[in-house]
Amino acid sequence: MSINYVTAALMKRYGPQAVVDLVKRMGVTTKIDPVPSICLGTADISVLEMVGANSTFANRGRWMEPIFVTRIEDRNGKVLEEFVPKSEEVFSEEKAYVMTQLMQGVVQMGTGSRLRGPKYKLTNPIAGKTGTTQNNADGWFMGLTPDLVGGCWVGGEDRSVHFNSTVEGQGASMALPIWGKFFQKVYADKTLKISKGDFYRPPIMNEVELDCSKYDDETQNVFDEGDINKDPFDL
Repeated sequence: MSINYVTAALMKRYGPQAVVDLVKRMGVTTKIDPVPSICLGTADISVLEMVGANSTFANRGRWMEPIFVTRIEDRNGKVLEEFVPKSEEVFSEEKAYVMTQLMQGVVQMGTGSRLRGPKYKLTNPIAGKTGTTQNNADGWFMGLTPDLVGGCWVGGEDRSVHFNSTVEGQGASMALPIWGKFFQKVYADKTLKISKGDFYRPPIMNEVELDCSKYDDETQNVFDEGDINKDPFDL
């Protein structure tokens, strides 16, 4: 639901440097200043880096370097050069699964829910995150499936180029439609063999309840306007 209290509370607890250190392990090479505002998405990061970082969640906690060329062959099929992507385990598959479940909520009932509507009709498991920053100059959508991760950014290099309202300028309005149309074509092309299966669930997670609706409604009170100074992690 893009409730920024949560990200602000996380930043307050662990500090900006911890966030910078984590995203660096997830393949982000762009210089990011360790300032509190990065919890709201103010850092300038490329689409390539964002897709690579988000693929860590779908890849069970392991970051794989996105590469454009895997090998070079001559006209006779002889391999001249092969390129192996860098790889690093960033966090456990259990943590990765929790994140994919959280991000599936974005598509099921949050800011990315229009993917489920009649226009795109994407009903398979999808985890996602919309992004809207810099006075509606940047609109993002990152969408994850078990087999394929895609990302889209819409905006202007010059920050004076922006929408006047969040209705048109939000990531769900600018970037999500491009992602939705692209994945419609992906699933229509059977030669790609992109499944519509679910994310891998580690066996240990079978004993963990991740359905937030089953928790006491009192835990939601921290998001009320009168409770913005509370730390939701103190519950």
